[in-house]
Amino acid sequence: MENNLNIISKDNGLCISNPNYFLAFSDFKVSDGIDIIENIDIIKGKYRFEELAELSEDFNEVEASYIAQDFDFEDYFVNSYGDLNIVTIYKNDVVLEDFPEQLKVANSEKGFVDAKIDVSHVIYINKVLSPKLLLKVYKTAIKAKSEFFQGLNLPIHIKNIINTDDFLAILANVPESTFKEENIYEDSVDIVNNEYDDVDLDALLLSIEEAVIISCEDALEKLGLSFGILDYLVSEGILIGDLVEAGLELVEGVEITDELKDKLEKQIFKALTDINVIVLLMAAIRTEDDLSKGRIREIDVSDDPSYLYTDEVLGMAIANQIAGSKAIFNFNRYDNLKPGILYGLRPMVDDIFGGLIAGCMSKIFEE
Repeated sequence: MENNLNIISKDNGLCISNPNYFLAFSDFKVSDGIDIIENIDIIKGKYRFEELAELSEDFNEVEASYIAQDFDFEDYFVNSYGDLNIVTIYKNDVVLEDFPEQLKVANSEKGFVDAKIDVSHVIYINKVLSPKLLLKVYKTAIKAKSEFFQGLNLPIHIKNIINTDDFLAILANVPESTFKEENIYEDSVDIVNNEYDDVDLDALLLSIEEAVIISCEDALEKLGLSFGILDYLVSEGILIGDLVEAGLELVEGVEITDELKDKLEKQIFKALTDINVIVLLMAAIRTEDDLSKGRIREIDVSDDPSYLYTDEVLGMAIANQIAGSKAIFNFNRYDNLKPGILYGLRPMVDDIFGGLIAGCMSKIFEE
């Protein structure tokens, strides 16, 4: 069957068209949910319903039925698998910034309230499908995408800005035998009683799942997004300056100078490039997340049980990794007194960052 997917890229948006019309199921701003349309318009910017509809009529340049969505996207790409075509449209307000010691952190000039990372899809199946089957495909695509991003276990401040303005449209062909072009504007096309192509439903839905996952992976690669230990510190509400202040709070008999602060800051950055320190920190952060959300039936940490001491073991391991066994004694001070930001952290997280500070403090006074 001829592929009728035509994609026209313009300065102010993207038009996906089919002169033989699509049967579409979408969550677009200008849409009836189920539509028979010629054009899918994705227009850059942010508009009210009436503005978007008016822009779409000019955008098409010809009289045509359409659905429309406003989306200030960066770019798009198309993956094709036989009769399945998936158009991925994406935007990203987050960039990676360099830090000392070859570290990076994800940041946005818009801040993590207004910043957005959105990956959206228009999926075209080059077959005549029923509205009921389109709905099943729609649900399958949404589920696959949601599970993909959930499985990434992203830092919480990143997770909060991903796919908050995304959209999805599922397209199929209109039956030629019952379709009359002159009736398209009179809503007289029978989409309920038409004859539809025979499809292997399980195979189709599996191919949709796989295509959506691949497209999401490709989008993240094109966006150049990856996340590291500094991003997980931010997700815990921790800044390097907070760790420096907490470390210096227990210093006795030594003048607190800018030179000493700089030395501790550099040592913290250096420690955060140690693969073993990173693994220990992430082990505690991930475990804390599972325990706090009650994902492990046998463990209840709602009252911070005294018999759970693994957090201290991890904290001591981090201190030891940075500055040897002598740092473990320093860790006990930070664990008991919990200076500065350590006092307000979650039960497991306070000990691992106590271990990080204790190790770094021991290291700078050793040198």
